[in-house]
Amino acid sequence: MNPKKVKFLLINPTSPLWRVKANQRPVNSGVFRFSMLPSLYVAASMPDYVETKIVDEDVEPVDFNTDADLIGISFMTFNAPRAYEIADIFRSKGKTVIFGGYHPTFMSEEAIQHADSICLGEAENNVPRMMEDFMAGNLKPFYQNELVDLENLPAVDRNLLKNNAYLTLNAMQATRGCYHHCEFCSVAAFNRYKIRKRPIEKVLEELKGLGRYVLFMDDNIILDKAYAKALFKAMIPYNKRWFSQCGMDITDDDELLDLAARSGCGGLFIGFESLSQDSLSDWKKHCNRKRNYLEVVKKIHQAGIGIFAGFVFGGDNEGPDVFRNTLDFLLEANIEVLQATRLTPFPGTPLFEKMKKGKRIFDTDWSHYDFFHVVFQPNNMNPEELHTGTAWLQKQFYSNKNIIRRILKATHYYKPELIMRVVAPMNFGYRHKLKAYNAFQLGTSFSYG
Repeated sequence: MNPKKVKFLLINPTSPLWRVKANQRPVNSGVFRFSMLPSLYVAASMPDYVETKIVDEDVEPVDFNTDADLIGISFMTFNAPRAYEIADIFRSKGKTVIFGGYHPTFMSEEAIQHADSICLGEAENNVPRMMEDFMAGNLKPFYQNELVDLENLPAVDRNLLKNNAYLTLNAMQATRGCYHHCEFCSVAAFNRYKIRKRPIEKVLEELKGLGRYVLFMDDNIILDKAYAKALFKAMIPYNKRWFSQCGMDITDDDELLDLAARSGCGGLFIGFESLSQDSLSDWKKHCNRKRNYLEVVKKIHQAGIGIFAGFVFGGDNEGPDVFRNTLDFLLEANIEVLQATRLTPFPGTPLFEKMKKGKRIFDTDWSHYDFFHVVFQPNNMNPEELHTGTAWLQKQFYSNKNIIRRILKATHYYKPELIMRVVAPMNFGYRHKLKAYNAFQLGTSFSYG
């Protein structure tokens, strides 16, 4: 006997700044809305009798009068208050609510106060069991299993998302996880400090069905260098232009960097994190230590690949001069795009446990764990200096003058199509986003001496 059809509504909550209301166009720049690959994998892992609808609050409002049989909410820490609010409303209407994602995995005892069940860790193996138990009226509070074997990942249905609402729907994964133990990283903790790889033939099979521009949502696509070389070599005939995230050790292997370029790599997010060797050591970011950052950038640029650099501010050895020093590097190196964040001790990370034990966390309003607030006591500056100093750096880097300056410099090594499709939209998108967060005005109050 086939089970009856179950309607499942999967919600991705967002901050009030970007939340879409009825009959309103999205207010967040499209370059910061990705294709929500984890939600697509949840939908793809459901039994055949489950009909999934995905609602992203960045794109459309939640219908609290839905006829869905089951409500799912997937969220990270900064969206926890909104997730709890949504869940409480639905439960007051008699709906069953399940949670998944980073925050409910790491803060399960807190989260279960607002839900009927929690998927701990990855969803692919959990959700079929959760649905069976839901149908039997025996849904358990917690579900956990071993890490997913990527060899048999289900095919995702990108038609579940609004085509014009995201930077691209052509997002996929070749690998998951990371074995580095960086103290502030919840991604590696969520993946239990392991890396898993899909069979290359299955990656290629999915790749050939996508458009020319592809986003690999890997945590570090070159972590297994032999695998990365084989993958990049196999991708060359497909004539794709792809983007991903990796470590700066891509420059340690000339063959690897060359294959990445020849296979169509157009840009990489790289976590530089800090110019301070002491900060890198404190955070156990050992893979970045004793590197000449300017040489790293030069080699990647010479390969025709752009850089989206991540920097974190608030290390115990950093004073207010860190912002001016970092800006000087960014401008000299001509980093194309910058993600500058305030150090944030996310639940589930070693940093959270260390700061909690040291009584340095003074703010546990999870909505402030968005990289735009300071939630802990820094060691070498006060919270206001960290807050306004980061804003000052963002304001300087994303000034119209500096945007135009780096675009002009990028024409010497970067393809014009990528400047127009990637560098310019990302820069002006960040400028728009930071203005919305009041960073430009906030940055005027910082005095760097």
